[in-house]
Amino acid sequence: MNQAYHHASFMLGVAKLSQLPPDTGHEVAIAGRSNAGKSSAINVITGIRSLARISKTPGRTQQINFFCLDEHRRLVDLPGYGYARVPESIKQAWQHLVEKYLETRSSLRGIIIVMDVRHPLTNYDTHLLHWCYIARMPVHILLTKSDKLSRGAATAALHQVRLSLNREFTRQVPPAKSRGQSQDDSPVTVQLFSALKKTGIEEVHGKLDEWLNFG
Repeated sequence: MNQAYHHASFMLGVAKLSQLPPDTGHEVAIAGRSNAGKSSAINVITGIRSLARISKTPGRTQQINFFCLDEHRRLVDLPGYGYARVPESIKQAWQHLVEKYLETRSSLRGIIIVMDVRHPLTNYDTHLLHWCYIARMPVHILLTKSDKLSRGAATAALHQVRLSLNREFTRQVPPAKSRGQSQDDSPVTVQLFSALKKTGIEEVHGKLDEWLNFG
């Protein structure tokens, strides 16, 4: 295991574009519906139990949180979408912040989308996937809470998500600014993950190592 993840530390929280850190090095953003287990996944991926705040009230992350792995590499926790009980004006402000971050961030190398294996590919997930497809932004999906299903049911859910993704995203990648992705690369990969059982960690570490240029 790459020990860099164990050295992750909170860097800063960003509520507006002017607060973003210098756009250098490599970073991977982690997105997902607020109750899909995003914070738990970050904590298990890094091996640091309280790095990302876990709340009993989904939607509490109200800014973009940057976690530093080393001088050149970062994990970025995006506000959870689709759940937060806040005024619509605040939701729109979050959405604008996240969209501008995704559109303008040159150091962004890929996005991990966290989905509850029992409720994958929501409208919010699909919207983000289509944006990533157009932008040629690589995506890796974590189907979290796989411990909530039997092994057979979890494997079937994984297979179904892969079929859906293959139907939607294995066409020729549209012409756009390249982010290190060849014309033949699949833009979306997917795996099972359980923060409770700590399964799937090596697979997601492998994807992060690739995107963050560990080697």
